[in-house]
Amino acid sequence: MSDPVGKNLIGGWGANAGAHDCDGIGWCFDPAIFFDDDGSGYFTFGGGSSTSRPAAEGNNNIFDMVKFNSDMKGYDWGTKVELKIGGPKAMEASYIHKNGSTYYLSYSTTDLRIAYGTSNKVTGPYTYQGIFMDNPNINGKNINANNNNHHGIAQFKGKWYVVYHDRRLVQAAEHPASLGVADPAPAYHRSVSIDEFTYNGTAMNKLTYTDEGPKQIENFDPYRTYPAITSSKQRNIRSRTDWESGKAVKHVLTPLSTKESWIRVSGVDFGGGATNFLVTAASVASGNKIEIRTGSPSGTLAGSCELKQTSGWKTYEANECAVDGLKGVVDQLFLVFKGSKDSTMGILEWEFSGAPSEPQTPYSGTAIKLPAVIQAEEFDKGGARKGYSDADSENQGDANFRTDEGVDIVLGGTGKAIGYTSVGEWLEYTVNVSKAGDYPIKASASTGSESTSFCLLLDGKTLMGDTIKVSKTGEDWSVYQKFDGGNVYLDTGLHEIRLLITGDNVNVDWFSLGDVPDSITAINSSLKYNAISSLDYKVFNLNGKMVGSVSLKDMNASQALKKAGFKSGVYMLRNASNKKSFMISTEK
Repeated sequence: MSDPVGKNLIGGWGANAGAHDCDGIGWCFDPAIFFDDDGSGYFTFGGGSSTSRPAAEGNNNIFDMVKFNSDMKGYDWGTKVELKIGGPKAMEASYIHKNGSTYYLSYSTTDLRIAYGTSNKVTGPYTYQGIFMDNPNINGKNINANNNNHHGIAQFKGKWYVVYHDRRLVQAAEHPASLGVADPAPAYHRSVSIDEFTYNGTAMNKLTYTDEGPKQIENFDPYRTYPAITSSKQRNIRSRTDWESGKAVKHVLTPLSTKESWIRVSGVDFGGGATNFLVTAASVASGNKIEIRTGSPSGTLAGSCELKQTSGWKTYEANECAVDGLKGVVDQLFLVFKGSKDSTMGILEWEFSGAPSEPQTPYSGTAIKLPAVIQAEEFDKGGARKGYSDADSENQGDANFRTDEGVDIVLGGTGKAIGYTSVGEWLEYTVNVSKAGDYPIKASASTGSESTSFCLLLDGKTLMGDTIKVSKTGEDWSVYQKFDGGNVYLDTGLHEIRLLITGDNVNVDWFSLGDVPDSITAINSSLKYNAISSLDYKVFNLNGKMVGSVSLKDMNASQALKKAGFKSGVYMLRNASNKKSFMISTEK
């Protein structure tokens, strides 16, 4: 590693003088970096108050912004902008982020909240909008020792998150003694927490603080090497940072292993099954080990890894042990640390080996470029809980397409469609939006039920357009009609579109995003079933159980089911000779 600039970018306090002074700002600190959509970079800094750069209610002028040079090794002081903003009296922690075409300047106030303003330009001017974060409280109890509050804001896979100060760890009953201090001052032992937040138009909704943090957005891949500090929850764990000039830092776990000490990883997808656990660790005592358990810290034991004793804290050894029973998705995986003395092991990194699951990738290998018509059966690859979620693991369709997947794909519409659907099932499609703007939604669907529905979600959560309500298109599911789904605004970049079934028994042929020629979405009516061509059909209920048989000689399917004594409901009929099938609803 090397210093590309050779001196401080900004300075003004004695020996720390930089390329430029602090421009009259009271406190020369809290730098924050922002990169715009065009790749240009900026950084802000500042805090406190001075005669020339005051902080006051409704009149704050304590932050500067400068633009990086194209090589990102310096900046042009001529680009300097004073970021003036109204609102509560500012203290420190300026931060800029962008959502859509709106820029947000947020900062820490002297009463320990986070305020923000907006602008249509990164350089401002910024108009004060309100308080985005109170000093962190959960159930009326402050979790931040009523001390200063900083924040960082970022978007990840279509969701927005904020990281903030949290002093719960140092205030926990079991931790002061482990720090070697009888009553450590919380103000100087900051930890961080993360929570998800949302917008109302361009306004930032006030952040809700949680104990558990944000929901997991996809399954965890255990077949990569992870820093040992990776977890979704932990207990009786300390960590340290090993640093040497010119070398990458090492973040090391030092468990309190005579107590209940563990880290948890959630939603772990072991695919075909893990065979071994590998961990790199220092161990300055004998008898240290890591137990791999599922469900809870005392749950089912999948393996136990004895750690080799090492000559010192900075000497790391590779350790490997066999594991068993780790297959498919494990909701809660625990690494439990056992030893006769606290803080005698230093865990650096870990991983599993075995049969990894397939990553989620576009069906064709590349993201679908919008605008486009998206065939429902061409959902992403990756398997259950990645490319799709289906109520059963069998493809009950008759299209003989993607038979190793659990999605039911049938013949119909423009060729193939998804069928035998039930509420809660979903499929995902990776798309590429090259131009931001409004995209109309249309879809082709069929149902023999009186009414059903589905909707589209953006990146797994945000509703796109309107819920698409599908009314009865025919006596069976062979007649497809076009339905409108409203409009949705899409930002540029890669997105995952989720087709979510919200009403039972709808077949979906395709959906389109953006203006596409009608000729592309023309429905091929020649694929309607001719039930009379084959007379004998087996009858299945929606659980896939065969419940009888009927003959369609001289009558349609609904009449045949009624004549055979079947109650009103939805059934699947499968031809006894050619295995073709279709769905039908009967009424009283």
